[in-house]
Amino acid sequence: MKSFLRHSISYLDLISWVLVFVFFGGSALLFKGNLPLAMAGSLGVIIEMFFIAISIEIVIECLKNTKGIGTLTGFITNGPEAVCLLVGLAVGDIIFAASTPLGSNFMNPILLGIAGLLCYKLRALVLQNPLYTFVTIGATAMLAGSFFFMTQSTYPIWLIVAVLVTVPLFYFRPPEEQNEEKEEHSFSPSFWLFPSISCLTVAGYYLDPVVSFAAKYSMAPKGIIGFVVLATLTSWPEFKSCIALLKRRQILAAVLNITVSNITNIWLAAIGITTYLFV
Repeated sequence: MKSFLRHSISYLDLISWVLVFVFFGGSALLFKGNLPLAMAGSLGVIIEMFFIAISIEIVIECLKNTKGIGTLTGFITNGPEAVCLLVGLAVGDIIFAASTPLGSNFMNPILLGIAGLLCYKLRALVLQNPLYTFVTIGATAMLAGSFFFMTQSTYPIWLIVAVLVTVPLFYFRPPEEQNEEKEEHSFSPSFWLFPSISCLTVAGYYLDPVVSFAAKYSMAPKGIIGFVVLATLTSWPEFKSCIALLKRRQILAAVLNITVSNITNIWLAAIGITTYLFV
């Protein structure tokens, strides 16, 4: 487990953390917030999202030899987005609730491209089922962006369109080939699965107070924090999963990791909006 945790943090993580500090610090300076407390809040956000992301990575490691790993990781890596959605719903803020999963639909393809560049597999990614990939990414991104131009009275229309578009995209996704080689786990899956889920739950419980603290003293709107900062940090498990899959030359699995994740993000937002409207 020590080796797994050590390899889970890379220079890319450090860069993302620096950018979080830049975002909150810059916002505090620009909007005349409290810089020291804004930086403290940004540290809290980083710690929160680190524990959420590492919990998801442990779950993925436990299930990495499962059939259809690309589709499966597409679901599992949406755990952080689901946590943010639940937190937003709990406090009655639908924009904050939906902003993280929907914002991830813009970050996911960007991070997939970066993963392709880092692994020298960008051309292979572009050529892997290009029609399905670009249609799915484009459609889910447009759905995500269009939500923020809707009024509450038109949310039901968005829900109907979202379902009609994403269900066929999921159903007609390319089938994955089963990888016959079984990889050894870095730790005992049966021992660490429950603690990782518990850690995810606890981190999710404290997410809204931490984000609210950072928003208050940086003067940044929570919706923007969700769409930009949390969307990027919650897309980090997808990014790392893509790198791992590309290194194993599982190109289609890496693509499905992102496309299924984008579809799931729309479903998460749809569930959140439905809950907000009718519960």
